[in-house]
Amino acid sequence: MGQVKAIIFDLDGTLIHSAPDLHAAANVMLLEMNRMTLDLATIISFIGNGVEVLVEKCLIATGDSDKLIYQKALERFLEAYAADMTTLTEPYRGVVPALEGFCLAGIPLGICTNKPEKPANEICHLMDLTQYFKVIKGALPGRPKKPDPQPLLNCCKLLNCDPAETLYVGDSIIDYQTARNANIMFRLYSKGYLNEPLPDLPSKDQFSSWGEHGIEI
Repeated sequence: MGQVKAIIFDLDGTLIHSAPDLHAAANVMLLEMNRMTLDLATIISFIGNGVEVLVEKCLIATGDSDKLIYQKALERFLEAYAADMTTLTEPYRGVVPALEGFCLAGIPLGICTNKPEKPANEICHLMDLTQYFKVIKGALPGRPKKPDPQPLLNCCKLLNCDPAETLYVGDSIIDYQTARNANIMFRLYSKGYLNEPLPDLPSKDQFSSWGEHGIEI
């Protein structure tokens, strides 16, 4: 691994275990549509491509769908999630000490997530994580999403860092593809929401838990 001067993180499944609250919001939506609820493992398998895809997969798994049904379901899911984002969500063990250590070392930090930008910022604020990040960028309507490299490259620009000297940390095939598409160094958090097999990664591209000192760089 080359010299790392900035680190950008995915959010859900990398810094925070947010699946339980996403699961709760999805089931609120499904119950109000008179559909069967889904278990946590199923919802975790839907995470990674943004809430639009999560909602679409929920509808496919529980019945039929059309444009009107989908739009109503998406609106209800976003309402339910916005009303209760942090009851069951928590940072992974070791995340906060690691972020504190990076900040003390003078390493600028950012977040690049497919979570919509407003809830991404709100959840970081509610969990007292905002203080560690110079940039928190989420998905915006009509803008490219990961694995398109543009969101990650935009984060680099906002952090005023060279992509060649930036590390991206994520937990999914989407994050892996995003880093590769942007030609940015990558580390996989292997205990997050990895839902698809990844190509074999060199050992330096993987870590299994947030230890006392975070990611060795």
